[in-house]
Formats: sequence, structure tokens, C-alpha cells
Amino acid sequence: MIKELDTVVLTHDFSGHGLKKGDIGAVVHVSSDQANYEVEFVTAMGKTLALLTLSQADIRSFTGDEILHARETVST
Repeated sequence: MIKELDTVVLTHDFSGHGLKKGDIGAVVHVSSDQANYEVEFVTAMGKTLALLTLSQADIRSFTGDEILHARETVST
């Protein structure tokens, strides 16, 4: 079960927000019915790129067996 402050991973691209499958975000709020999640995506410097309301189909839990990857963001 995904809960507030969990680290999650996108399951597909959100190109309108400059996000790609595999990008990592932090859950900042879970709806009372646990159907939707407010997830914040930030740069390494702490700048918020997006704060999105996502469903369970959009995210998955982050596991400790995964490797992190860095990429540049598109300037807007």
C-alpha cells in the first residue's frame, strides 16, 4: 500500500510536465479513498517540476533493488 511520504516511480511518461517513465517522486497526500495520490517531482536542487494528482496505475512503489539515474530537465 502506498502512503504519504513514500517514494514512488512513474509507470509512463507525462510529457506535458517534462516527466518520463521511471522518474521518482514523493507522495505528499493520499486521498481518503486511497484512489488518488498527490505526488511531487523535484530536481536535485529541490526545485519542484510538477505536483500531480495520480492514480495507482500511474505510479508504483520504489524498491531498494533499483538503480537511480540522472537526466537533465527541459527548461520551461
